[in-house]
Amino acid sequence: MILQPSIKIKAKPFLKWAGGKTQLLPIIDSFLPKSFQKENNITYIEPFVGGGAMLFFMLQKYRNIKHAIINDLNPHLVKAYKVIRDEPHILIDSLQEIQSKYQTLDGYENQKAFYLDIRTRFNTLALTDIETASYLIFMNRTCFNGLYRENSKGNFNVPFGKYSNPTICDPSLILANSELLQKVEITHGDFSKTETYVNGYTFVYLDPPYRPLNATSNFNAYVKTAFDDSEQIRLRNFYVSLSEKGCHEILSNSDGKGYHKEDIFFDELYKDFKIERIYAKRSINANPIKRGSITELLIRNYTICQGIK
Repeated sequence: MILQPSIKIKAKPFLKWAGGKTQLLPIIDSFLPKSFQKENNITYIEPFVGGGAMLFFMLQKYRNIKHAIINDLNPHLVKAYKVIRDEPHILIDSLQEIQSKYQTLDGYENQKAFYLDIRTRFNTLALTDIETASYLIFMNRTCFNGLYRENSKGNFNVPFGKYSNPTICDPSLILANSELLQKVEITHGDFSKTETYVNGYTFVYLDPPYRPLNATSNFNAYVKTAFDDSEQIRLRNFYVSLSEKGCHEILSNSDGKGYHKEDIFFDELYKDFKIERIYAKRSINANPIKRGSITELLIRNYTICQGIK
């Protein structure tokens, strides 16, 4: 049987990423089509890979995925994935050097100065791919709340965090991820470019920047360009196009109606598809009081037992 329910997860996200799907994996898994378990040669596509929780889970549980394509608009993130896949040992050496320097610094102010220097280098210098990946991972482990955020100029602008002894280099994780990424094609650019990779039985998981529930929750600045309602509509058209090609798809997004009952933006936008409301706990918020369970959407274009409608 292709399905492997008792798998030991070795590979997992190497970055903390806002909107990461780790906690929702069992729920998303339960909504996969039954036919997915029977196919012997699956093409798996993620147009918005982000932290990659779904990717690492799927590749380890479903060995019938023979070809995977991941894409993201964030060039630094894409470089990090490629470095982990292609040059893991060099990355480990680089991270260990950074970790050693950081851990020898005495006091918060000295560590903060070191962090700000790395952040300036990341934003202003022409870096090698190894440096880009190393700096990105270092900042993710030491910045405030593990956020990734860019300003309008495209510069990473998250302040320094307060961690007593962060793990900057995790060699076993990097090597496990590298092994899994060997069969993954990694691309950079607009989500629409991934349509060209549809081949045979294709499953697509779409996890775009979420539509804000209100003005104060408008966090989708993974890149300097905003993912506004016009982009959400363009994504819906992409979703329809893939569906017409025979792809199975699941799309995640925020549930505006769960926050404001009159907000039916997604209910109207995806009225021709199956919309599920699930609970998720979100921990990345500057105000701890606002961290908690909210409903999110899973939108699919198939019935679980019978495939595409």
